[in-house]
Amino acid sequence: MTMPTDDLMATCWTSAGDAASDRPDLRSPLSLRERVEAASAAGYRGFGLLSDDLPAAVDTYGLKGIRALLADNGIVHLELEGIPWWWDEGPHRAESDRVRHLLLDAAEVLEPRHLKVTPDGDDGPWDREVWASRFAGLADQCAAVGARLGIEFFPWSNVKTLHDGLQLVADAGHEAGGVIIDTWHVARAHTPVSDLAAVPLDRIIGVELNDADADVVGTLFEDTVHRRRYCGEGSFDLTGMITALRAAGWTGPWGVEILSEEHRALPVGEALDRAATSARDVLAAASTHAAAHLPTQEAGHH
Repeated sequence: MTMPTDDLMATCWTSAGDAASDRPDLRSPLSLRERVEAASAAGYRGFGLLSDDLPAAVDTYGLKGIRALLADNGIVHLELEGIPWWWDEGPHRAESDRVRHLLLDAAEVLEPRHLKVTPDGDDGPWDREVWASRFAGLADQCAAVGARLGIEFFPWSNVKTLHDGLQLVADAGHEAGGVIIDTWHVARAHTPVSDLAAVPLDRIIGVELNDADADVVGTLFEDTVHRRRYCGEGSFDLTGMITALRAAGWTGPWGVEILSEEHRALPVGEALDRAATSARDVLAAASTHAAAHLPTQEAGHH
């Protein structure tokens, strides 16, 4: 049995230091070099960069400089994240297009494996056909620069569950489109772990590992931003989720996405190392569990 290599990707918030998605300014206080070098030192082979952090990085290093920084630190998987209101045709369209073009232009040089977008966290009224059309259009633009497009479902948004995300992707009908599967959102939406094994592999753009306590504190959004746990330190059936995703054919990279007050308070190197170590532990535990449950060979056959 060939064991997976299990490359890890530090998603944008995991390396951002004292930055959080519920603040008016989403930018990380750390330089891109600090973050990338710390991720590399902790053994990550993938790195996530938020659109809010891209302009400062481009100003400092240039796109070719960013590419070299990633390569010099052994980063082979890049995720670019965040196009606000990508579905909007109204007052937010200009800002959305500005960020869209920023990321797509960067993608031509940086060659990310995918771009990641999120749903409407306000869960406002929406037209499913319009969203499918917008998603297909953006997926087409991503494909044109050699990348894929993943949407991450949130239980408090208009795309609440794995199945909602897969339906949107199916309605969009673009081969470059798929879903980002975050274990937090799977667990908090009460999606059966077994459902993960049935996701078509070509629709899985990314996977993100993390954990949480059994009880939600505050709103779902507050809980996800401030109280995630390191893998194996919470209540999630991560062994089951990883096993199911491997059954679907996923071999990585495995994103590690930790957002919490505890994580933000640590020096970035220590935070990334702790997140990586805990993720490797649960991936190894899932491998051990799978090996222990392999069908035994029939007597007389070797």
